[in-house]
Amino acid sequence: MLNKNLFSFLKGFKYLILLVFVFSGYGNAQENKEDLTKAAQNPIANMISIPFLNSTNFGLGPNGDRTGNLLNIQPVIPFFEGRLITRTIFAIPTNPDYSESSGSKTGFGDILFSAFYAPESNGLTWGIGPAISFPTGGDNFGSGKWAAGPSLVALAMPGKWVVGGVINNVWSFAGDENRSDVNFMTFQPFINYNFPDFYLTFAPIITANWKADSDNQWTVPLGIGAGKLIKLGKLPVNLNVSYFNNVVKPEYAADWQLRILAAVLLPTSIL
Repeated sequence: MLNKNLFSFLKGFKYLILLVFVFSGYGNAQENKEDLTKAAQNPIANMISIPFLNSTNFGLGPNGDRTGNLLNIQPVIPFFEGRLITRTIFAIPTNPDYSESSGSKTGFGDILFSAFYAPESNGLTWGIGPAISFPTGGDNFGSGKWAAGPSLVALAMPGKWVVGGVINNVWSFAGDENRSDVNFMTFQPFINYNFPDFYLTFAPIITANWKADSDNQWTVPLGIGAGKLIKLGKLPVNLNVSYFNNVVKPEYAADWQLRILAAVLLPTSIL
């Protein structure tokens, strides 16, 4: 029932956002394409963004012949003139059904909410705040645990570069007593170089499950991608595609990943 309600919410949210796209347009404050492109690469920019991040994972399972998928919808909303930035990640995983020779199951994963206090700064931009994981994934697609911990982001934008990283670690504090405790870190460094018409990006998502045995704790992908800011009418959209090879991974985890991002950018004036 919970998953059904959440899918209904997302469906309604999708149509609400589409209406906002149609009627809001985009004001003159972000007309400089180069500045807007760099702002789109800043996770705590004073700008509403709605990224749709789809990651397809290849080489899963004991035979390395299965494929999985993860769609993250992660709206970023600033408040108080950009001093408070919130990011909520709604995960929709599609996992192989290992009880069958083929096929998969799709569901709704745990929700991860982060809030960053971002003080005014020159040169180095940074933010700090809490990360909270809600056990919305049920038995098949989530941890079954409430978890929380600190989250930190820092970046600099010298010249044509955007360089920084986002890191958080959450620990379980409540939830299903029959499920394993959570102690999980996510670290995403990012290095972007902006050319006049496109950009190159290096932004692997490195994770560590501290509750796993030492041989199965880390996932470390390496790869590169390219992106471009386009406009659909007046609406800016940040697009990029990246390829990653998992040079360190748990047993039976994916060998490589194809990641596609489409992030819609909106003016804060619609709030």
